[in-house]
Amino acid sequence: MAFFNKKVSVFSLIFFVTLLMTGCDSRPGREREQSGNQELRELLETISVDSIESNIRTLADFHTRHTSSDTTSDTTGIGAARRWIYDRFKQYGTLSGSRLQVSYESYLETDNPRIEEPTRIVNIVGILPGTQLESKERMYVVSGHYDSRVSDVMDDSSYAPGANDDASGTAAVMELARVMSGREFDATIVFMAVAGEEQGLLGSTYHAEQARRQQLNIEAMITNDIIGNTIKSTDGSVHDNEIRVFAQGIPPGDSLSRHQRLLLQTGGENDTPSRQLGRFIHRVGREYMPGLKVNVIYRKDRYLRGGDHSPFLEHGYPAVRFSEPHEYYERQHQDVRKEEGTQYGDLPKFVDYSYVGKIARLNAAVLATLANAPARPREVGIDVSRLENSTTLVWKANSEPDLKGYEIVWRSTNQPFWEHTEFAGDTTRFTVPGVSKDNYLFGVRAIDQYGNRSPAVYPLPVR
Repeated sequence: MAFFNKKVSVFSLIFFVTLLMTGCDSRPGREREQSGNQELRELLETISVDSIESNIRTLADFHTRHTSSDTTSDTTGIGAARRWIYDRFKQYGTLSGSRLQVSYESYLETDNPRIEEPTRIVNIVGILPGTQLESKERMYVVSGHYDSRVSDVMDDSSYAPGANDDASGTAAVMELARVMSGREFDATIVFMAVAGEEQGLLGSTYHAEQARRQQLNIEAMITNDIIGNTIKSTDGSVHDNEIRVFAQGIPPGDSLSRHQRLLLQTGGENDTPSRQLGRFIHRVGREYMPGLKVNVIYRKDRYLRGGDHSPFLEHGYPAVRFSEPHEYYERQHQDVRKEEGTQYGDLPKFVDYSYVGKIARLNAAVLATLANAPARPREVGIDVSRLENSTTLVWKANSEPDLKGYEIVWRSTNQPFWEHTEFAGDTTRFTVPGVSKDNYLFGVRAIDQYGNRSPAVYPLPVR
């Protein structure tokens, strides 16, 4: 276990002693709030709103970051923007002792109705390698898109500051790279600023395709897109204490995989890996950001829309989108202008920088917890070889040396979040007596010696 386990807080010691004395939660096993990790709390305090604001304003000052805009100027266009982001990532790498591995990732887009001529799509990628041998191949990706646009998606020269869409998400990712690259984590974290989102999720699609081709083990992906507005435009009310997390269930398609059919057959349509990631984010938010309401939305994205997590979902990776609670459409995909007293355009003055900092802290808490927790248990199943009023679960053992064991979680079928938990110990089979699989939905998650928990895995029937 890296970084956060080098010093253990008093809260953590009390928690570990309690676990050793009890062995498990007392039945009925009500899901409990955790005290959290003091080192992680200290990390969250290093996230700087001033740094985020400075980066958003700098990105907005490039005049436009349209995917097809100028690439030669040092002050204007997407080329200048990406070189600046790259240089900032390199600075963070230097401060981390060169542990953050920074690179450009690019390809030539040649056939796209939103691009008039062949255009190079360039992502900026910072990889922070994991330090635990058994975990370093696991990867957690966080992104924002740095391109911008105005009303006409083909207009590559007009003023398109893109302060909220999506300098806010890009600046959050940059701040995460700054504060996290100096720490060590068991698994690998990838910080990414992608291009071509407004032309059809081009940069993120390329990265997801390459990841699948290389068979990379991306355990979770989070995109931050439009995370800077807290005002509901219809009535002017401020909503700075909530965030939407879009988590897909069973995806649409002409056919279902065996896994998807079994989810439907057993009532687990709300227990896909992405929905389990949404539950994980909700739990971590409750622990580390109790004043922030994490609204898990049971959709891939906003109604019939998409974001840079979509290609990862399509390639089989768990992925979610963070987005502000209410979009302000007068400021999104608009020419900068004033009409009848209303200011249109995505200007820096409209961004709530403290709110972006809050969402960056939630990202950091989620990524750090994921990267230090054990991997999700594998081949999780419910034993259906006989009829019984108890529930027996089985799974494959994890390989992490700091593994403590596994927890069984369950909830009523009409509830969104886990209600009960029981510590099973370091075993691969456990029976929850008197709790019927007919009436509840179950999951299994791994826990290490420091209280870090993986996302839960929904069990499929086994005999």
